[in-house]
Amino acid sequence: MKPIHSILIISIIVVSDQVLKLWVKTNMYLGEYFSVLGDWFYIHFTENNGMAFGMEFAGDYGKFTLSILRICAIVGIGVVLFYLFKRKASSGLIISGSLIFAGALGNIIDSVFYGVLFDYNNLLFGRVVDMFYFPLIEGLFPNWFPFWGGEEFVFFRPVFNIADTAISVGVGIILVFQRDFFKKESTETNSVKETTETV
Repeated sequence: MKPIHSILIISIIVVSDQVLKLWVKTNMYLGEYFSVLGDWFYIHFTENNGMAFGMEFAGDYGKFTLSILRICAIVGIGVVLFYLFKRKASSGLIISGSLIFAGALGNIIDSVFYGVLFDYNNLLFGRVVDMFYFPLIEGLFPNWFPFWGGEEFVFFRPVFNIADTAISVGVGIILVFQRDFFKKESTETNSVKETTETV
């Protein structure tokens, strides 16, 4: 797989993620939603200060720390992608890395710039825009259920975005195919060692 293919994947995801976020941000009010597919799929405008699927670090200090960690993660993933190309790793592993990089970059743009762009906070203190909501199953936990007995549950409750989806798909592909991906890496390493020893 060529680097241009990875750049293309990253560009498509980041651009589509940002276009949708900016459309939601400029055309909907916070908390507004509309149905896309009955009661199963909504566009629901939410914002969060934290990680994927609405998870958060508390306070401004947590937000600043998370933004810095995201930037470090972007740099780290970029280094790993460079290493994978250099080692001629499997296309599947490079695609997964590209998806994770694109998702992380999509969300870091919100965190770093949206506070300034939309004039509500400083650099690194922006909020991530989420919009996909899939309340596929709604009901009540049975009374005997530990901790949440009798309480309402919704599956899938978190609201997320294209960037979150890219990260999840990338990680999922690695988890499912890790044996194939890293077996190839191990085989290539052993071949190089054998060649070196022979020489």
